[in-house]
Amino acid sequence: MNIREELEKRSGNQCELCTATGNLNDLRLKPSLTDTLDTNILVCDTCKDQIDNPEKMDTNHWHCLNDSMWSEHKAVQITAWRMLSRMKSEGWPQDLIDMMYFEDADLRFAEATGDHLSDDEKIIHRDSNGAILENGDTITLIKDLDVKGGGNFTAKRGTAVRNISLVHDNAEHIEGRVEGTHIVILTKFVKKANAPQQS
Repeated sequence: MNIREELEKRSGNQCELCTATGNLNDLRLKPSLTDTLDTNILVCDTCKDQIDNPEKMDTNHWHCLNDSMWSEHKAVQITAWRMLSRMKSEGWPQDLIDMMYFEDADLRFAEATGDHLSDDEKIIHRDSNGAILENGDTITLIKDLDVKGGGNFTAKRGTAVRNISLVHDNAEHIEGRVEGTHIVILTKFVKKANAPQQS
């Protein structure tokens, strides 16, 4: 049984957030890079669109979280917490957030997307063209970089670095592997792969 089939069985073929039954999507929670029942949920097009596009948030739709926040499944709980956190200025979502409880590791995972932060608190990683970087992205180096420490080599301009990680407390630093060496790279020296240039 693949992950999609397992999610359909778990959810009874309905959105795990609002219980809609049409146009369902298997959604992996960021920043996870693997598909598991703890990191994936089944959501309808409406929920997925608003999860992916915060500017489209319709707070009336999300009253469904009154029920789904109590799901026994970790991925559903975390998604509910993230969506409530985006709307906490409305008042009622904060009341629901106050009733939720997570183990420390799960709370750190829930906070990884920064949904609980206001816009001026968020650390946003941008490449040399201003494109927003996310965990798991592929970037290209735009200049030769001398790698110190265990590496002692030069990472050449044009080198692709796949599956990057964002340094959560520094918007100018990302991490990745070059020639098998784990390095920290300054965002001003990278370009997001296939990202349009910002004018």
